[in-house]
Amino acid sequence: MRIPLDRQSSIPLYEQIETYLRQGILSGSLAADTRLPASRQLARDLGVNRITVENAYAGLETEGLIYSRMGSGTYVLPPNPILTISKDGPGAPWPLWQQSVEFQDRTIKNQPLDAMFKKPLKHSPPISFDSGIGDAHLFPAEDFRKVLQTVMRRDGIAALDYGEPNGHGPLRETIVHILASQGLQTRSENVLITAGSQQALSLISQLLLKPGDVILVESPTYSGALDLFRSLNFKVVGIPVDGQGMQVEMLEKLLQQHHPKLIYTIPNFHNPTGTCLSSPRRHQLIILADRYNIPILEDDFVGDLRYEGRTQPALKALDPGGRVIYINTFSKILMPGLRVGFLVAEGPVYDCLVNFKRVNDLATSTLVQRALEAYVTVGRYQAHLRRSCQIFRKRRDAMLSAIQRYLPAEVRLDPPQGGLFIWLQLPEKLSSEKLLPLAWEEGVVFAPGNGFFPDGLGGKNWLRLNFVAQAPDQIDEGIKRLGKAIKRLTAAQ
Repeated sequence: MRIPLDRQSSIPLYEQIETYLRQGILSGSLAADTRLPASRQLARDLGVNRITVENAYAGLETEGLIYSRMGSGTYVLPPNPILTISKDGPGAPWPLWQQSVEFQDRTIKNQPLDAMFKKPLKHSPPISFDSGIGDAHLFPAEDFRKVLQTVMRRDGIAALDYGEPNGHGPLRETIVHILASQGLQTRSENVLITAGSQQALSLISQLLLKPGDVILVESPTYSGALDLFRSLNFKVVGIPVDGQGMQVEMLEKLLQQHHPKLIYTIPNFHNPTGTCLSSPRRHQLIILADRYNIPILEDDFVGDLRYEGRTQPALKALDPGGRVIYINTFSKILMPGLRVGFLVAEGPVYDCLVNFKRVNDLATSTLVQRALEAYVTVGRYQAHLRRSCQIFRKRRDAMLSAIQRYLPAEVRLDPPQGGLFIWLQLPEKLSSEKLLPLAWEEGVVFAPGNGFFPDGLGGKNWLRLNFVAQAPDQIDEGIKRLGKAIKRLTAAQ
């Protein structure tokens, strides 16, 4: 037991030991029936006289906090509820440096949540349409477990090293081949492996911007990106989105007005709206970014999940060179817990990003990278992608059908041609924030719209529904419950 002792203090050592153990017992960190070290052993560990430890134990036993069991040892008693924790224990003021820490939480809060979780549920657990991932039951967990074992046998200790700073070379080569099969030509020396696309987003934005700089985003956009940008104290300016994605025709005026340092966009199956940026707008976006010397950060998190319609090239595929930084992830297609994503960049910025990642976390797990490379051949990836698209399309159709059956005719949506989400607009007078606790009571949850807008004020009657995370029967039941919640909210208006 490592008890901190101040041998220069005027407080006797036995009192310091006694105080430390008392705080642990009263706070619960030393649970009832925990066996304490023998006095001889603890004295040896702490470098004190055995009598010192025995005096400390005697004081605690007098207070009714510990007891001795003949031939067995000294044990912690359940604390007396009347006793209070010492003023210098838990509940004491934090150190001054902690009190002076300033981190303004700029994330958008859903106000009903705290009260919502305290309400009883008709159905537990609720059907969840609020996540940003696929169905965990479809992830090839058993196959991946076998691959992990194979990699450990094959590579041994090398699989547990830091590895290359820009990522496992063979995995970067595999990514290059996968991207080429999707129409994006690059080289492995332009690929950087990251801990998910969220880390890529964080590295790029911190490298290119400083606090107070302006970043342009679609409005609405990915809430995780907004939370990140706000936490870094960037000024976030939104560009409206319509059925063809970002309204690029409004972009030039914003570029002239705000002089942003970065444009962040999700051109394929946008989160949360599910829209795709039209081909003319893609070309115009590249032209304007080049004209005003603004880098583009392209988030292509589910660009492969297309169920119908014509494919659109990634912005990176249209990049004449160095204008676009591309990020992607394996989390949505395979397993979110892998935490493996990647970015593609050329020029000096690539080397800067490699070094910036190195000083942030040294390396992404080499073991996971090697296992992923062994598992994800181009053929296997494409086969898994085709299977996922078939399943997800059926689930999308199941949700669209259920919405038509169970929700009011006044709701509005544009059926997505791919991706994960349906972006649903409630009748004008209904609030998704007020709907959420009612939906919780009915046994279903969704993502309210306000968290996806840069100012946190838009999206009052919008909500995002994930249609890939649940089986069709659960989708049907979940939308039915949502319909009941909407009826309750409408009646209360």
